[in-house]
Amino acid sequence: MPAVEAIDLSGLSAPAGGSQRLKGHLVRPEGRGPWPGVVIAHEVLGVNDVMLRHAERLAGAGYLTLMPDLFTEGGARRCLIPTIRAAISGTGRAYQDLEAARSCLLAQGDCTGAVGLIGFCMGGAFALMTAGRGDYDAVSANYGLLPKDLDVLADACPVVASFGGKDGTLKGAADKLSATLERHGVVHDVKEYPQAGHAFLNDAEAGPRPLLPLFRVMNIGPDPDASADAWRRIESFFATHLRAPRTAPRT
Repeated sequence: MPAVEAIDLSGLSAPAGGSQRLKGHLVRPEGRGPWPGVVIAHEVLGVNDVMLRHAERLAGAGYLTLMPDLFTEGGARRCLIPTIRAAISGTGRAYQDLEAARSCLLAQGDCTGAVGLIGFCMGGAFALMTAGRGDYDAVSANYGLLPKDLDVLADACPVVASFGGKDGTLKGAADKLSATLERHGVVHDVKEYPQAGHAFLNDAEAGPRPLLPLFRVMNIGPDPDASADAWRRIESFFATHLRAPRTAPRT
């Protein structure tokens, strides 16, 4: 299993207007590179064991994977609301923090120069907001809120997205997103899993123990069948769009 390495991204985030302190979790695939890179935008619960296993899974699939901790400065209590606002509005220091992670990957000697972004929950919203900015070669958005103005996706990179049909917060999101990407001619793979709820890609329940019964009632939690299919689609999509030879490096 690839090992998770704690790194300091502050030197990249702070000068660019991001967090003054920013921790990251880097996972290198086993063997010899170079490899494409993937930035992970974590869920609303922050960096936890489930998110770290997502990083390990992507590294196991052959991606140099880096997850910045968007709650480094002050923890979830102080950072949660501003970070959610940033995800929805499209502005805020979290975007500079994600950019710091992307820049860090590009600076690695064993990165091919192709970089994708994958987001879960809150991170899924960041993935969609970022898709049209021209920085990434592909994004994966998983049960993330859609941008208020879907036309920000007009020039989006290839998008693979997954939603749960029992996710009450995102009713109709898959159809709206798919229609928008189709209208703009964006390469995409969007799917809704009728039997799944929110956070269905997680391989275990996550969150404060007292809230777990509430999460179950709200259909928040793992769905192994939907998860297996979604991961298959994500890995296939990234293999297509991140492993092709690049004509020029991103900066």
